[in-house]
Amino acid sequence: MNTHHVLYDPEGRLAAELPPDRETHERVVRTALAWSSPLDVPAADVVAIGHLLAGAARVVADSVRVHADRLPEDDGRRLFAELILQEADGRLSQPCTSLHGVQNRARLIRALYERLDRLQAAVPVDEAATASP
Repeated sequence: MNTHHVLYDPEGRLAAELPPDRETHERVVRTALAWSSPLDVPAADVVAIGHLLAGAARVVADSVRVHADRLPEDDGRRLFAELILQEADGRLSQPCTSLHGVQNRARLIRALYERLDRLQAAVPVDEAATASP
């Protein structure tokens, strides 16, 4: 039997040790975006899902940061990643107590994963780790 626990880690301390669980994140994102009415989800669940999505967004944002930092400062891919990370920081600093807020966090996670995919294609982690400074 599998047991899953939701971790709330607003400071991002676990991100360095836990890789993103993309499959789970994408399922939660799809579910959150499928809800059409605040009546679809109890208020307590909205808050819990908001915390889950915030944790997921921070983990993915940390991965985006790691990959972006490996690119030259004037590289457009790095600049765009930094813009998305600024947007993420702003959104994640706000409380999430509504379905609208949950759906915005879900969209943020999608955008972060899209950016991460592009950065990973540009500079794979193994290659970047062995590159000389």
